[in-house]
Amino acid sequence: MMTDPIADMLTRIRNSSASHRDEVNVPYSKVKFTIAKILEKCGFVGAVETKDETKEFVVKLRYDGRRPAFEAVRRISKPGHRVYAKADKLPTVRSATGVAVVSTSQGLMTNMEAKDRKLGGEIICEIY
Repeated sequence: MMTDPIADMLTRIRNSSASHRDEVNVPYSKVKFTIAKILEKCGFVGAVETKDETKEFVVKLRYDGRRPAFEAVRRISKPGHRVYAKADKLPTVRSATGVAVVSTSQGLMTNMEAKDRKLGGEIICEIY
């Protein structure tokens, strides 16, 4: 039984990039797909595509030469310890070179988008 599917997705991406794979398959859920789309928009992963025949989506990984496009992916809010922050207390990740994914009342977005809209919420993960 898996208790944290978001952490599983982040671990799959981290492990696949460490072993220099081109892509990784992730079981589909709306939240995980939205997180992957945010990572794609910020340039940490390549394309994110759905597979129609299975309940999975594919995350194509990006590399700068032999190095992955990101240094680390960390799960912040966990099922046993939720982490929330108000809009003015949202974290800045690595001097704004990284991104934190925040779950707000208006959906998932980056920490910068949430600060601009003056929204707080649950800090899902950070990537830099």
